Amino acid sequence: MFDANKVTAQCVQWIRDFFEENGPGCNAVLGISGGKDSSVVAALCVEALGRDRVIGVLMPNGEQHDIDCSRQLVEHLGIRNYTVNIKAAMDGILSALPQELAVTAQTAQNLPPRIRMATVYAISQSCNGRVANTCNLSEDWVGYATRYGDAAGDFSPLSHLTVQEVKAIGRVLGLPENLIEKPPIDGLCGKTDEDNLGFTYAVLDKYIRTGICEDEATKASIDQKHARNMFKMFPMPSFRPEGIDSVQKEEW
Repeated sequence: MFDANKVTAQCVQWIRDFFEENGPGCNAVLGISGGKDSSVVAALCVEALGRDRVIGVLMPNGEQHDIDCSRQLVEHLGIRNYTVNIKAAMDGILSALPQELAVTAQTAQNLPPRIRMATVYAISQSCNGRVANTCNLSEDWVGYATRYGDAAGDFSPLSHLTVQEVKAIGRVLGLPENLIEKPPIDGLCGKTDEDNLGFTYAVLDKYIRTGICEDEATKASIDQKHARNMFKMFPMPSFRPEGIDSVQKEEW
């Protein structure tokens, strides 16, 4: 049985320990989408560090229909925040690409989260910050994150927690219910996560925690996505010449 109160307290202490070891006095900086993940991570950081050390970055791509949820979250927590519209950067990169290059839909869909992460790091490095990753276990399990985009960060409070568990923590932290239950939208093609995945997070979470999935087709789809996207979960492979051990590498 998942004990949301216990895990919330453990996560808050983990964040405090991370900052004590990796930047005493630094600020937690994160992108704010207005969904449950960024809302919960921001609230955990406020609980761990105090609202004065948490900075939210709102990053619409032109007009964002649910930007009010992002504003609601930063106002609810009382945290400092900045708004950076990434549309000009998005248009600039796409227009600068060689005209003979056929830009794929995947390219266009994954460019915004990578621009957003570059933006968060630009603000973080200007505000004595450490960037909070907001991905959860359910998304990571099926590769539902953009490498070097929303999958990046300096510390990750939710990477070992499923969607249902993240929601439970959000309630412990007293977040507004509409933010906790806001239908997750990928922010890339306008569809909900579950529309794109072809199954619900509730089904996925049950399979992750129990190994049970009643529908064989759904089970096969989850297993395929998990296997195909495992590379996103690990550091970039690197070549090591023979005769060079890890101690020497660390000294470079």
